[in-house]
Amino acid sequence: MTTPGDVGSLLDLRAVTKSFLGVRVLDRVDLDVAPGEVHAVVGENGAGKSTLMKIISGGYAPDEGTVVFAGEARRFRGPRDAGRAGIGIIHQELALLPDRTVAENIHLGHEPVRRGLVDRREMRARTSALFASMGAGPVPADALVGDLGVAQRQLVEIAKALALDARLLIMDEPTAALADHEAELLHALVRRLRSQGIGLLYVSHRLAEVFALSDRITVLKDGRRVTTVPTAQTTTNQLVRHMVGRDLSGYYPGRADPGDLGPVRLTVQGGGNAKLRGIDLRLRAGEVVGVGGLQGSGRSALARALFGVTPFTSGVVELENRPIRVASPRAAMRAGIAYVSEDRKGEGITARQSVLDNALLAGRALGGAWTGRAARVTRMRGLLDAVDVRSAGTDQEIRFLSGGNQQKVVLARWLALGPRVILFDEPTRGIDVGAKAAVYDVVRRLARDGAAVLMISSDLPELLGMSDRIIVMREGRIAGQVPAGASEADVVALAMGAVAAT
Repeated sequence: MTTPGDVGSLLDLRAVTKSFLGVRVLDRVDLDVAPGEVHAVVGENGAGKSTLMKIISGGYAPDEGTVVFAGEARRFRGPRDAGRAGIGIIHQELALLPDRTVAENIHLGHEPVRRGLVDRREMRARTSALFASMGAGPVPADALVGDLGVAQRQLVEIAKALALDARLLIMDEPTAALADHEAELLHALVRRLRSQGIGLLYVSHRLAEVFALSDRITVLKDGRRVTTVPTAQTTTNQLVRHMVGRDLSGYYPGRADPGDLGPVRLTVQGGGNAKLRGIDLRLRAGEVVGVGGLQGSGRSALARALFGVTPFTSGVVELENRPIRVASPRAAMRAGIAYVSEDRKGEGITARQSVLDNALLAGRALGGAWTGRAARVTRMRGLLDAVDVRSAGTDQEIRFLSGGNQQKVVLARWLALGPRVILFDEPTRGIDVGAKAAVYDVVRRLARDGAAVLMISSDLPELLGMSDRIIVMREGRIAGQVPAGASEADVVALAMGAVAAT
């Protein structure tokens, strides 16, 4: 592999600077990528990552500095110009046409032509050859993109870039919406592309995959490059310190002491439905109970059953020693149960409504149980400040906020109702390390204020760092439990059935 930074660099950014409305968002940033290198870029939301990627891919022009690609100083007139030069970008929000086929999306704007007509047979053949060269599973060339899952759409985006002979691929949070097994397939593809000499810029909040995939890592903070280091010569703790200014040891708030725990808030005995069997569970006030397990093990099904989305059809549920029937989300909310879904965009927010309107959604759903518009608004604005939501104002549409700030709005929504039980499903998915720390503080604050917290997470360090104890799901059942201070191996062994249930 060409040594990063030498005359063989594929991409070389020199003192790139960009401002918007007088605010400098990039300040003399240097960065280079060699052929066959995976160069990761990390940093908090607002660090300048997206702006930098848009400059490289032609979305923005730099105010100052130079972009050198393949040995030539370039000033791209737009993304199409950058694409013709050999730079492809895979956005977190995929830019595909859902009502067109896979082949049509991949060859849009450069369709093969025969006798003045689009040669669809040739287009399908080229599509199949592209997927074969990627080593990816077959994606039907004639399938409508709208009928594909997220992982397959990612493959189509990558094939679309490779169809233009991309030599540099930019991947912006490519695994944020993927299940674990889908992410592993994408990781294998990244390694294959690297072996073919393609340079990759890889933007991710998932530090574990950054360490697994990258050759070098650049940290951005407040629009400046803090450091660029070979991956093998740094640690997670050092990266976190560069990004947020504190060590990983101070990342998670302290766990509850036994004396901090209050009475049992929620009990389930023999709970079951189409996806769950024999669920026995007790949650106490002041406690954060983590839920681990493999994808499809029943983790999310447990939260959705407790919140009445897909209710238990057998067993007994008690809230503070009184039997209740949680037949719907509204019934759960009236009982004092809150739920933060893993699908923030699909189920957690209403994208085109304001920050304030999103924060007030739960209270409005309860109608007469939470009255007094002026008092509600005043209190909610105070809660939004308390969880440090950063926006242009509470009237700003929530879709313009970062993922971390959107999640804080959802948390403020439930804080206003003072829930006795709160269910978190992947509460920090897709948000940066600084925002994660803020979410952790809110979760622990809820517990200290007397709520019983159930927190589902596929991030094992997060699960171990936040939980007072952990239950592990397998095949729709609770496979066992591990105490605070357990190891990742303890959780994985239970999740995979390598040890007996405890």
